[in-house]
Amino acid sequence: MNVLVAYATKYGATKEIAERIGRVLREAGIQVDVLPANRVGDLTPYQAVVLGSAVYAGQWRKEAAAFLTSQEKGLAERPVWLFSSGPTGEGDPVELTKGWRFPQALQPIAERIQPRDIALFHGVLDLSRMNLFERLIIKAMKAPLGDFRDWTAISAWATTIAETLSAQ
Repeated sequence: MNVLVAYATKYGATKEIAERIGRVLREAGIQVDVLPANRVGDLTPYQAVVLGSAVYAGQWRKEAAAFLTSQEKGLAERPVWLFSSGPTGEGDPVELTKGWRFPQALQPIAERIQPRDIALFHGVLDLSRMNLFERLIIKAMKAPLGDFRDWTAISAWATTIAETLSAQ
């Protein structure tokens, strides 16, 4: 089994989540490629796909949205898992986003693909990496700063993917 873990990131936090998912899958004996979504052209070598994106203002990065759109047919033919990273702060990320799990604009594509699961993970806000405009928005929103990724939850989610794939 060969699995693609594709991602779109702005500052690298989502890439690190994708790399952790890839590592958990490898530890389960699954062959994995972890690649930026905009560097994947052909899904033929892959029997399953995990796709994730950083989230800004409730939207996926354009690279992930473009991948989802352009690869819809191929994604519908194999098991797919989707994840988003973004909310910061303490507590359940879905509760923090008032039930948001996935961009509404991409929901019709997700419904056609029928992913096995859609996860939402905490993200990172590091003002030192942001431009002035982004810093102003973050300060105005009073968004919690720091790294809020829950590595235990991410690894557990990846483990369920590995278990599902190993059972097939």
